[in-house]
Amino acid sequence: MHEELIIYAGNKINAKKALIMLHGRGADAEDILALAENLNVTDYLLAAPQASGNSWYPNSFLANPKNNEPWLSSALDLIHIIEAGLIKRGIKKEKIYFLGFSQGACLTLEYTARNADQYGGIVAFTGGLIGDKIYTENYKGNFNNIPVFIGTANPDLHVPVERVKATAIILRDMGADVTEKIYPNMGHTINQDEINHVNRLIFKS
Repeated sequence: MHEELIIYAGNKINAKKALIMLHGRGADAEDILALAENLNVTDYLLAAPQASGNSWYPNSFLANPKNNEPWLSSALDLIHIIEAGLIKRGIKKEKIYFLGFSQGACLTLEYTARNADQYGGIVAFTGGLIGDKIYTENYKGNFNNIPVFIGTANPDLHVPVERVKATAIILRDMGADVTEKIYPNMGHTINQDEINHVNRLIFKS
C-alpha cells in the first residue's frame, strides 16, 4: 500500500493551476518533477506522489487488475487525495492537469478515465488503460473536449501500440480531444517532439 508521500514544487504561494505528475516504475517523484523544467508550467503548483518501493503496482499494466491489487487501488486513491487537496487549496478542477510517464502514464489514464471531467488537460508519455483487456464499465463521465496527448514508441517493450490506439478511441468517445503520436523505434523515453506538442496543446500559458 502506498504512503501519502507527496512532493510539492513550483508555485506554492498563489497558484491558479496545478499539475499532478506520476513517475514510472523504478523512478521517483523527484525524477518526474525534473521534467517540469522543459514544460510551460512555471506558474503551476506541481504535485508528485512517491510510490512505495518505486512502483505503483507490481505486475504489467496488461495483467488482470486483480493481480495488481491492492496497490492499484491504493495508487488511484492517492491521486484522488491529491486532487481533493488541490481543490481545497482553491484550485478549480478545470485548472488541474495530469501527466505521467510509463507506469505513471498508465495510472494517469486509468484515473482520469474513471473520473472523467473537465480537467485542464492530460499528458501520457507511453501508456494505456490498465488491464488484461479494457474494462469499459470502469469508466464514466465526460471530458468536455479537454486536450489529451498520448505519445509512444512503436514498438515499445512495455506498452503495445494497439493498447495506446484503443485507449485513444475510448477517451475520444468520452469527449476528449486526443492527440496521439506514435514514433517509430523511439525507445522507452520522452522525445523533444512530444515536449513541443504538450507545450503547444496542453500547457499553453
